[in-house]
Amino acid sequence: MRRFPVYAPKLIVKHARIFLSGVIWVKDLGLLEFDKGRFLQTKKSLPKVKQAISELNALIETQSKQYQSI
Repeated sequence: MRRFPVYAPKLIVKHARIFLSGVIWVKDLGLLEFDKGRFLQTKKSLPKVKQAISELNALIETQSKQYQSI
């Protein structure tokens, strides 16, 4: 488990893309689980956490498209 003391989307996405599955802890968001390089939504997540997960998955998607076009 990696701990992020601040919400830094690019660093978090980089970690998820490298390790593909695992759990990270982000200050003010809590635990975020990812599998196959994508963050998983939980049913009991707070709206702030759901928004962050959506943002992270969108960033992963855009980076994937950029690498495929190269």
